Amino acid sequence: MPGERDGAIGEVTTETGTVVHITPKELRHIAAAAFVGTALEWYDYFLFGTAAAIVFNRLFFSALNPTAAVLAALATFGVGFAARPIGAFLFGIIGDRVGRRPTLIMTIIFIGTATGLIGVLPTYVDVGILAPTLLVLLRLFQGLAVGGEWGGATTIAIEHAPAKRRARYAALVQVGSPAGTLLSSGVFALVLLLPPEVFDAWGWRLAFLAAFPMLLVALWIRLKVEESPVFKELVRLDKRAKVPALDVFTKSWRRLIVAVAAAFLGVGGFYVMNTFVVSYVTNTLGGDRQIVVNATLIAAVVQIAVILVFGRVAEKIGPGRVTFWGGIATAVAAWPLFALIDTNSPVAITLAVTVGIGLLTITYAVTGALLTELFPAEQRYSGVSLGYNIAGALSGFLPFLATWLINASGTTASWPAVVILVVISLITAVGGIVGERLRVKDQAIVYED
Repeated sequence: MPGERDGAIGEVTTETGTVVHITPKELRHIAAAAFVGTALEWYDYFLFGTAAAIVFNRLFFSALNPTAAVLAALATFGVGFAARPIGAFLFGIIGDRVGRRPTLIMTIIFIGTATGLIGVLPTYVDVGILAPTLLVLLRLFQGLAVGGEWGGATTIAIEHAPAKRRARYAALVQVGSPAGTLLSSGVFALVLLLPPEVFDAWGWRLAFLAAFPMLLVALWIRLKVEESPVFKELVRLDKRAKVPALDVFTKSWRRLIVAVAAAFLGVGGFYVMNTFVVSYVTNTLGGDRQIVVNATLIAAVVQIAVILVFGRVAEKIGPGRVTFWGGIATAVAAWPLFALIDTNSPVAITLAVTVGIGLLTITYAVTGALLTELFPAEQRYSGVSLGYNIAGALSGFLPFLATWLINASGTTASWPAVVILVVISLITAVGGIVGERLRVKDQAIVYED
């Protein structure tokens, strides 16, 4: 019975009457494990995005003219996103067949290792074409692992949480994103203080090498995590799908489309307001790169507050409705935000980046809660990972597309970025309102507060 075990917030009752007690301490540990892995994941990805905009174009693509070098570096950034759906497919199968816990241990090791190795890569001056080739390979490896990370972290977090509190615990996983931004932007802000020649020689490498000690901390925390009680019940009742990822495509493809749409703005919008803006201000407007990097730090703090607030709001009105209104608000604000950025004023740029990222974070805050309730437990790891990472694959080339359109137009106007942001915002708004109607209750376990 509830309260039978001291400190329990409730009990988890399976279909056959088996009781699994969940204590606040256990739930906090699960949330911490999911958070720390997501923070490392996004530290790596944000770091690569910033480096692609201000480092890789000069050190790994130096044989190209400046514009072509920027495009090549941003394309390399996008390559990792292209690999993510493949990783989602592969790790989704492992997560739904072998278990959430062992899969998440694998993904965190792969992500941290790939990022750390970028810090020891030779540059184009050292080994020629081999340098960008190795960079692309590590980016692909990183993308494969990331494809299985977020979906698994979100799944294991909500499968330990009471049904009425799932949105807030899914939101805690999302806090890993701004935490990763703070870490990566903070580290880059520090290394940018080095003299330019020192920064180019070895300073930028420090940010990537820092992934190794972060990996050890994340792995230590994650090894203590218990397997999801939902997955244990699937095993006991022999309800695991043979190839769950294929089931998502054949049996739940409509839900997958909705998941992709609902996740689009939270991922793609961020890279428009972060990676593209860093490149645009630095390379097109000729602004100070330090200003944009500092702006992302302020925006990350705002993100944390937005995520925590709207995680609770989603418990009241539903994550789909939150997603809808977040998408509409971002679409309305797109043009004013880029009008501010085009002034090239440090204050205006900082305000635009902060407000823009804050608005799109409304949808991102509840992405985990919405996507996990779109798929049944036996397809959940695969469905959530595929939905989120297909959206990521579509998003990864948005900075490249916006930059290419600006150069093709022969002007420095930011209208391509405005159009892109409006389109993906409206797609996500539709995904949110449809997704709210498709939410399903967990078929394996019922939580009682």
